[in-house]
Amino acid sequence: MLIYRKATESDLKHIVQLLQEDDLGATREHLTEILDPRYVEAFYLIDRDPQQYLMVVEMAKEIIATCHLTIMPSLTFTGSTRMQIEAVRVAGSMRGQKIGEQMMQEAIAYGKHRGASIIQLTTNKKRPRAKQFYERLGFEASHEGMKLYLR
Repeated sequence: MLIYRKATESDLKHIVQLLQEDDLGATREHLTEILDPRYVEAFYLIDRDPQQYLMVVEMAKEIIATCHLTIMPSLTFTGSTRMQIEAVRVAGSMRGQKIGEQMMQEAIAYGKHRGASIIQLTTNKKRPRAKQFYERLGFEASHEGMKLYLR
């Protein structure tokens, strides 16, 4: 049985571990015994913002998946509300069991409950299987995503 809930600070190491578990995450996330304070600061910014929902998925009291949802009011599409989905991860040992699909359905239900009429996400072009996964769920690659990294 899967349990979906809002993340707590005590979940943070597990979340970072999930983020670090793939090839891309391994190059940009840093899990150490004492968490980098930037993770903790980011967690509190997310946690205090009522438009943010950092979801964790538990099975047998173990965190096996996560995603970050942001509700965004917009003037476009006649004042619609959007939901952005980020940082979608399922533990490598749990992949292939439809956990990601179930988590995404839970995320979509959350967005609908919060009044979203558009749900959007981006996926790295280096993750073609992720793109196929989202397309199976009904997402369309309708836009070209762009980023500007400020460092």
